[in-house]
Amino acid sequence: MVERDAELAIVDEALDELTGPAPDAGGALLAFSGPAGLGKTTLLAELRRRAHARNCTVLAARGGEQEQSQPFHVARQLIQPQLAGTSEQELRAALGGWYSIVGPALGLCAPEQGVPPDPQGLRDGLDWVLTHLVVKRAPVALVLDDAHWADPESLGWLAAFAPRAEHLPLLLVVAYRPDELPEHADAFRTLPGRAGQRPLPLAPLTPAAVATLVREAVGAHADDAFCQEAWAVTTGNPFEAVELTAKVRGKGLTPVEANAPQLRDLAAAQRGSGLVARLERLGPSTVRFAWACAVLGTAIPQGLAARVAALGAEEAVDATRRLRDARILSAATAEEPDAEAGLEFVHPLIATAIYRAIPDALRVALHGKAAAAVVDAGLGSSAAARHLLETHPESDPWVVRTLREAAGENLRAGAPEAARRQLSRALLEPPRLRRTRRSPLRTGRASNPRPAPPAASPRTSLRTP
Repeated sequence: MVERDAELAIVDEALDELTGPAPDAGGALLAFSGPAGLGKTTLLAELRRRAHARNCTVLAARGGEQEQSQPFHVARQLIQPQLAGTSEQELRAALGGWYSIVGPALGLCAPEQGVPPDPQGLRDGLDWVLTHLVVKRAPVALVLDDAHWADPESLGWLAAFAPRAEHLPLLLVVAYRPDELPEHADAFRTLPGRAGQRPLPLAPLTPAAVATLVREAVGAHADDAFCQEAWAVTTGNPFEAVELTAKVRGKGLTPVEANAPQLRDLAAAQRGSGLVARLERLGPSTVRFAWACAVLGTAIPQGLAARVAALGAEEAVDATRRLRDARILSAATAEEPDAEAGLEFVHPLIATAIYRAIPDALRVALHGKAAAAVVDAGLGSSAAARHLLETHPESDPWVVRTLREAAGENLRAGAPEAARRQLSRALLEPPRLRRTRRSPLRTGRASNPRPAPPAASPRTSLRTP
């Protein structure tokens, strides 16, 4: 943590008030904003560490660029771990009268048949569940990273709930990119906050801070001109500065002025086309595995990524090692990667660059494979639906059936907009028309061809195959 003393002082002040002995110790709302790479994730990781050290219950979630269409994805990350594994009787006791309304949205029970819950009623239920959980597990730190990528259902609910934080033993912290925060989360921009400003913007590092990073990585003998060039090519972006120093160390580059021009090429290799070229040098199977991970999103099971990439278990482990060594992917544990361990990209910027580098047709095909793999893994039609939304219509009855099942689940769970998107996509999947005779063009008989059968109506395309 470099040049974040002011932000950490605000964090400590909020945690001290949250965990203090005073009877009126209360919560607060903190929001950190800044462009990609300015260290929001690192700051929130340090906040979580300090909250754990103060015996806080920590609820953590992260928005994902690929998971935005999956309703309540963030709400489930926050609340589900606190209630998962309990018996149905205990769960009913914990959720009270909200069991049948909130339980399906949080993935804790199957939705019941009948009238779908009113969206406002569902938000009221989520308010009750979170409030009850905070009071029971107090003090609580709720941390949401990459809020700009959170699903609309979760983000809209949290934005409306946020003002309550100051009246509960709850520190609610969000971090986001200001230019990408959707309109329904504007409350995070306008709520009054600590230090008289909302939100707390993160600034790029100064030349002195980048010089500190360089010298910590390669030695105190790094000269001023070399360090100044490191700051210039990274524009003080902490993520890029850290990655650059790692490459300087790995390359064994002597940190003197004569080698400073090489820094620009090293910096270019960690973004855009430079990153893609670096990935391609790792080999075809590793590239396919990285593509599969980019399609799957966050907290990626290694086995699932291997299936989407069409790799064996040993190939997947080898690809994981290569991607970790290249600082592209990180495993959940620092030791031998586990087939069931969740994988993450080192930074969302890397995930985005790799996803956008996948050829269009192949990206669509990988989403189709991911949908099938998700269903086969028992994760359900709702988890598969977000992948099917990225595919092209191919008259596939399984796609229609899966999208309809997902829409039904989401409608009963209180996510009508998600259900609408899925049904709209299903309507684009026309049924396969039965061919009653050979085409005259195939047999060479061009005379007196029969007229083409009428096009299927949209209503027909939603019938269960």
